[in-house]
Amino acid sequence: MRKLSVRHARHLRVLSRRWQRRFIFMAGGLVVGAGAVVLALLADKAQQVFRGLLGVSPEIAFVVTPLGFGLVTYLTNAYFPYTGGSGIPQVMAARHLKDSSQRATFVGFRPAVGKLFLTLFGLLVGASIGREGPTVQIGASIMFLIGRLSPRRQSGLILAGAAAGVAAAFNTPLAGIVFAIEEMGRGFEVRTSGLIIGAIILAGLTSLAVFGNYAYFGTSAAVLHSPRDWIVVPVCGIVGGLAGGLFSRALVVAALGLVGRGGNWLRTHPILFGVGCGLVVAICGFASDGAIYGTGYAQAKMVVQSDGALPLLYAPLKFIATVASSISGLPGGLFSPSLSVGAGLGADIARLFPSTPMSAVVLLGMVGYFTGVVQAPITAFVIVSEMTDNHNLLIPLMATAVIADAVSKLVSRDGVYHLLAIKYDRVHHPHATARLANVPPASRAGI
Repeated sequence: MRKLSVRHARHLRVLSRRWQRRFIFMAGGLVVGAGAVVLALLADKAQQVFRGLLGVSPEIAFVVTPLGFGLVTYLTNAYFPYTGGSGIPQVMAARHLKDSSQRATFVGFRPAVGKLFLTLFGLLVGASIGREGPTVQIGASIMFLIGRLSPRRQSGLILAGAAAGVAAAFNTPLAGIVFAIEEMGRGFEVRTSGLIIGAIILAGLTSLAVFGNYAYFGTSAAVLHSPRDWIVVPVCGIVGGLAGGLFSRALVVAALGLVGRGGNWLRTHPILFGVGCGLVVAICGFASDGAIYGTGYAQAKMVVQSDGALPLLYAPLKFIATVASSISGLPGGLFSPSLSVGAGLGADIARLFPSTPMSAVVLLGMVGYFTGVVQAPITAFVIVSEMTDNHNLLIPLMATAVIADAVSKLVSRDGVYHLLAIKYDRVHHPHATARLANVPPASRAGI
């Protein structure tokens, strides 16, 4: 009788822990969804305020943007040192750590608060950044803080928060799952897969409750009509992969340290460097009539819907502005700006193929460039397909992603997020060098 009671008590304890863990994942999903909604609304408001300033005088950006970059760089370095950039590399680094206090350096309360306000500040001064990467870090931080109640599953909670952030930010639950497996979870735990999916669903439902059921870039029925149209697939894959790989290489070299005096000057004068990056963004903004500022969402959606054409120089100017914004150290994501650059590349390529539907070439350009940047081809074609509610182009999108991934690897041996995660790994493991094998030799000297 006593053995039965002991066994029963043990069974109840196991059930209690199991349901506690489920509650934590589900509650975290709801909070992450709410956080994504808040960031989305505030980000739109910040960009609207900046566009209002440009309406007064386009030249005002030559003052507001450089000084704003300098101020955000100062605040980031002085008060929120691990919030710079996308936020996804920090989350990857946090998952590699075992100690809870070390993880809090990257995904705690302080990083979440800093990421929120400094990302909004960057958009307020015209930075070419997105809100999706910050949503990932904030989502992972929310899950981590809630997960203090269940420390055994902190790594799974951080992964769930990151994936839920993607799902809620883009209204793409499938892309959130794929992102968790392909990009964030190269140590994906099958045991927590159901809980992660549940958190993604609840985060997505929270976003749907506010914004309704929508496709991020609207609905596209674009299709390649004839075998002759398929020539754009390798073209978009090669051009997108090459450009995305160059973007990734530029960020890694700047973040992990430049060789020689240039790198030393950057490390000792980060605020002046931020001001200089802001000036580059302002010049690109003036040259594009203000089109390159902010996330680039409106421009990408316009050309996807074929409601207008992007200028020939939009893609290169947006590319330069995004590089400048990213290497300045400002908090801000790469998803939306990368998709916008890809849309611009697709629009430029479409000029060479007038008989092929432009919106189809634009979608292929988005997948090609985004794959080139992150080297996560499955995430790339799934997220673009979901964001445009387009399943007609699924095979061409897949083919473009595969080609772009191969081309990008010729320029940068790994995706930008995994390479940048090394920078944060070395905060707590300064002597760990095993993972540096994939870093280009030119960028190792400054690490």
